[in-house]
Amino acid sequence: MDPARAAARQPAQVGLLNRVLSNLRRYKVMYLLLLPGLIYFTIFKYVPMFGLIVAFKKFNIVLGFWGSPWVGMDNFLHFIRGVYFWELIENTVLISLYKLLFGFSAPILLALMLNEVSIRWFKRTIQTISYLPHFLSWVIVYGLMLSMLSPGEGIVNVLLKQAGFEGISFLTSPEWARFLVVASDIWKGVGWGAILYLAALSGIDPSLYEAARMDGASKWRQIWHVTLPGIRNVIIILLIINLSNILDAGFDQIFMMANVFNQEKIDIIDTWVYREGLLRLQMGIATAVGFFKSIIGLVLVVGANQLAKKFDGQIW
Repeated sequence: MDPARAAARQPAQVGLLNRVLSNLRRYKVMYLLLLPGLIYFTIFKYVPMFGLIVAFKKFNIVLGFWGSPWVGMDNFLHFIRGVYFWELIENTVLISLYKLLFGFSAPILLALMLNEVSIRWFKRTIQTISYLPHFLSWVIVYGLMLSMLSPGEGIVNVLLKQAGFEGISFLTSPEWARFLVVASDIWKGVGWGAILYLAALSGIDPSLYEAARMDGASKWRQIWHVTLPGIRNVIIILLIINLSNILDAGFDQIFMMANVFNQEKIDIIDTWVYREGLLRLQMGIATAVGFFKSIIGLVLVVGANQLAKKFDGQIW
């Protein structure tokens, strides 16, 4: 580098360092609050990235990271050329899209309806009941589904038989598998998801509604022209986050609900990785598939972010 340019750059670097140190001193309390989050992401998100090297090796526990032989892209090709590849991709993408299409809009609708309720105790009661399922594990949820949908003594089948219909084996029927996965996911998460939108709705200026009413806007018009634009930023941000998880169809849920009868319809990438990585100890293939999912998620996040900037630049 030219000595003159190096000498000119040095004062700029010193000035930048002084500004950084000044900000650290000025906002030290804020940075201390930020520190636990930084430590968490460093330990559990960035340090484990070292393990991506396993995706390009035929990993052997005895030989370790460095001793295991390199195989290049063989682990990726093994997954892509596998007989279950397209079935896994189809199940994962369809279940994720169904959850995104119906599950993403459900909390918005619930928040809009609760926002229109004027009776405080009734609103709080409904909100509490709706978000309680979020705290139940999928083991408990599946137990509830089993008690309601089992062919013999399930409540739904008992009512069907009393009405003169034949009982339906919901939990082992491939035709009902995806519907039950999506419906149970919506039921479990709709109340919890509505909390964010209710918080955003509370920040809308009430004078906007008054102005809309003075202009003769109906309740539907107020929702369309005032309420939805008021929470548009939150909707788009959460949509981007959900798009990044398009290949995460919910391992815990699928693991509980899948069986030999309906597996062909709800077997997803994560359950396949579990069988290959933990049960068959194919760590290299499992890591390669996880890396593959991460790349797809990154592409979707970047693409959705660019679209958001193009159509609603005020968010960023």
